[in-house]
Amino acid sequence: MDTMSREEAIKLIRAKLMEMVDDDHSMCRVATEKGIYCRGFRPLADDEMKRRYEWLLHRNPNMGRAELEDLANRWQIARQIVDRVPISCDVQTIERDTCAGWDTFDNGTLARFFHELTGGEILVQN
Repeated sequence: MDTMSREEAIKLIRAKLMEMVDDDHSMCRVATEKGIYCRGFRPLADDEMKRRYEWLLHRNPNMGRAELEDLANRWQIARQIVDRVPISCDVQTIERDTCAGWDTFDNGTLARFFHELTGGEILVQN
């Protein structure tokens, strides 16, 4: 089993995740649709989703879950452009308004994600 730093693990995980995203699908959307990684929007109950993305509800407070997820996806992509980073996990590490990005995950969780995405086994250390 390889041992690597947290930064190295994130770099490798990010590279795998970037293979799955495109201009229309943020990592949050991909994780939701594929049920991988952090699971994206999927684990959030409707009330929690509305709380985390409350500013998107101002024009239509009664929008449904699917519409809110679509707007949240587009918002994450827009923030990637503004912050000049490749995926929403990087956005949230900087902005911390819907989650804590990479800082959400402890080293064991990063190792689990690495295995899930690559099949490889690693030990992540600070």
